[in-house]
Amino acid sequence: MARVEMVSFTEHHFLGLSPVGFHGVRYQEWGANDGRPTVLCVHGLTRNAHDFDRLAERLATRYRVIAVDVVGRGGSDWLKDPAHYTYAQYQADMNALIARLDVERVHWIGTSMGGLIGMFLAAVPNTPLASLFMNDVGPVIPKAALQRIADYVGLENRFSSLEALERNLRKVHAPFGPLTDEQWAHLVRHGHRRLPDGTYAPAYDPAIAENVKKGVANVDLWAFWERIAIPTLVFRGAESDLLPAATAQEMAQRGPRARIVEFAGIGHAPALMAEDQIAQIESWLAEQQ
Repeated sequence: MARVEMVSFTEHHFLGLSPVGFHGVRYQEWGANDGRPTVLCVHGLTRNAHDFDRLAERLATRYRVIAVDVVGRGGSDWLKDPAHYTYAQYQADMNALIARLDVERVHWIGTSMGGLIGMFLAAVPNTPLASLFMNDVGPVIPKAALQRIADYVGLENRFSSLEALERNLRKVHAPFGPLTDEQWAHLVRHGHRRLPDGTYAPAYDPAIAENVKKGVANVDLWAFWERIAIPTLVFRGAESDLLPAATAQEMAQRGPRARIVEFAGIGHAPALMAEDQIAQIESWLAEQQ
């Protein structure tokens, strides 16, 4: 395979607005802002924009690629009131970001939480989304999967070294699939924060867990799915507990009638670092032009 030249990104910030004030949101931009299509990447619950580095480097030769740290994660501010870590807030921030990008339409790439934010936005009349990609999430979320997430998110874990943090990350996110040592190191390098006492913790506000732990129940979002009328692609880890196979099959028959691609040996969620996963997204986006 020919070597792909790496494309660097620029870092930007904008102000989002919650009921108690403004907060800073960080995003990264790859590729030229020269009229080419814009791809907006939004991560999962405890993750950050750097999850999309490999994908963005590949796409940036043809697209303007944006990856954002959702408020409370990565380099974005933490909210003063944890009660405002809601999908309504995340949608408002993404709407502000799209306005700042000064484009009429974006192609949405969302993993887990990011996929749900995209689904909600895609269901609104006059949506700015041109296409929707949802990574291992859908309109039915089983209680057991939410409980698994609630059991680890927000724990006040402190690690004496990055190596110790990586061991924990490999355990918690084992469903990502067979990542290489370099890929795990990448997730750790961009997914930690240094605490005042010299220990390390994951790069998110532990308070994001408050609403998650309150809402552990079976979730039915078919009403939103049925309103979507844009091309939709869904990845599913064959061993996923968050996107059941039966739900994925139904997503292909209802609403936007999504195209479903399943990956063996992976749970929740495909990390979008493997060649076959990136190639599928490249092909999908090419079809949307």
